[in-house]
Amino acid sequence: MSVKLKIPTALRHFVGNQESVQVQAATVGEAIKHLTNSYPTLKHHIMTDSGDLRNFVNVYVNDQDIRALKNVGTPVKDGDTVTIVPAIAGGNSKLQLSNRGTELSQDEMRRYGRHLIMPEVGLEGQKKLKAGKVLVIGTGGLGSPLSLYLAAAGVGRLGLVDFDQVDASNLQRQVLYSVRDVGRPKLEAAKDRILELNPNVKVDNYETRLTSENAMDIIKEYDVVVDGTDNFPTRYLVNDACVLLGKPNVYGSIFRFEGQISVFDASRGPCYRCLYPEPPPPGLVPSCAEGGVLGILPGVVGTLQATETIKLLLGKGDSLVGRLLLFDALQMQFTELKLQKNPNCPVCGNNPTVKSLIDYEEFCGVGRGGTNTMAEENEITVQELKHLFDTGAQVNLIDVREPHEYEICHIKGSKLLPVSQIPLRVNEFNLTDEYIFQCHTGGRSGWAVNFLRQLGFKKVKNLTGGIEAWAAEIDPSMARY
Repeated sequence: MSVKLKIPTALRHFVGNQESVQVQAATVGEAIKHLTNSYPTLKHHIMTDSGDLRNFVNVYVNDQDIRALKNVGTPVKDGDTVTIVPAIAGGNSKLQLSNRGTELSQDEMRRYGRHLIMPEVGLEGQKKLKAGKVLVIGTGGLGSPLSLYLAAAGVGRLGLVDFDQVDASNLQRQVLYSVRDVGRPKLEAAKDRILELNPNVKVDNYETRLTSENAMDIIKEYDVVVDGTDNFPTRYLVNDACVLLGKPNVYGSIFRFEGQISVFDASRGPCYRCLYPEPPPPGLVPSCAEGGVLGILPGVVGTLQATETIKLLLGKGDSLVGRLLLFDALQMQFTELKLQKNPNCPVCGNNPTVKSLIDYEEFCGVGRGGTNTMAEENEITVQELKHLFDTGAQVNLIDVREPHEYEICHIKGSKLLPVSQIPLRVNEFNLTDEYIFQCHTGGRSGWAVNFLRQLGFKKVKNLTGGIEAWAAEIDPSMARY
C-alpha cells in the first residue's frame, strides 16, 4: 500500500526538509518503521528505546487518532495519509454566563453596532461579552492579538499574566507593543495599549510567573482561560488547573510556519494531557527562540483563539472541543483532526491520580533532578571561553545550530554540527578530548552534552547562554537574532 507520511516542520530537518515521505506499508507501524529506517536520526525523536511511540507524539490516519483504532497495528490502504503530530510548547458551549445587571452605554451601543445587528450576537450577546471574564496567560506572540481582539470585541474583564519586559526582538510579531515600549514591563505597556483601544475594558495585571502556588487563585476568578504560553511546564500547569477548576482552556501553539489550536474542556471532551500525556525531554523540541517563527503566524493562531473564546462566551457555534486544528502557513492549509478523551488520563480520566497541582518544572524535566539539569562542572561561561582563546588553548567548539543560523553569526573557530546529526556522527568525537558545545541560548547544546554524557563522554561542556551571551558580554559587534 502506498501511504503518505506528513512530516511536521519541527521534524523535517531529520528527513531532508521534506514535507512528506511516501512509503509502502500495510499498517501504521510498518509505515513508521520504513520512515525511521530511511531516516535513523528521526527515530529517537518519535520512538522510545523499546520501540513504542513516545507519549508526546500523536499519529493520525487521515483524521483518526490511532490510539482510538488499533494503535500502530492500524491498517492503512492506498492513498491514506499518516500525520505525525508532536507536541510543539466540537459541540456547543455549555458555559453558563449571566449578563444580569449588565447594561451598555450609548457609547458602547455605537462602538459595538456591527455586533448588535448580528442575530448570533445582538444586544444579549454583547452583554454576555461585557459580563465575561477572560484570563490571557502570556502577552507575547499569541497574547498580543488575543488581547487586542478580545478588548475590541467588548469582553468586560481581561486578566493578563506575564513577567517579562519588551525586547526589540519581540516587535517582529508581538503587535501589542511599539518601539517606545522597549524596556518597559510587558503588562504595563499592554494595559496602556488595550485601554487606548477600549477604555470600557477592566484590565487586571498579574506581573508574576504562573506557578503551582498561585495558579488556582488567579484562574478561579475567570470564565475562560486562554493559553498563550511558550513552554511545557506552564502549559501542563494551565491544563491541570483548568481541569481541577472546571474552566475551558483555549489552547494555541506555534513553531516556524505551523500552528495548533484547540479548546480543552474536561467536562465535555479531552484535556491537553489526553493529547500529550507526557512532555518531550528538555532540548528535544526547540522553542520559538531557538527554532524561529514567522511573524504573522501568531497573529493567525492568536486570532483563532480569540474567535473560540468569543464563541464560548456567547454560547454560539461549534467550538474546537474534541478537535485539533493544524495550520500550515507555507501551504496555506488547515487540517482538522479528531481528539479522543483518554479514560486513563491522570487528571481528567475515570480514575484521576492528579488531584492537586504538582511541580511542573520537575514533571517536564527542567527542575531539580530533571534530565536538563546541568552540573556546574559541565558548564562553561562565555568569560571562561574567552580566557581559553586568549591563552591560546586548544578549543574544540561545536556549534549545534542550523546552517542558516551559523550564517547570521558564529564564533570564530567553531565547527558547525547541527544537533540533529550528532547521534549519527558520534564516531567523530574522541572520548579523551575536551569539547564545548554551543547553540543560540544553550538549550540544544545542553541536550547534546547530556546525550553524549549518557554515552560515556565525560569531557563535554555546555556554553552557558550560548552565542547570545557571547554577543552580549564578549563581542557587542556580533549580529544578534
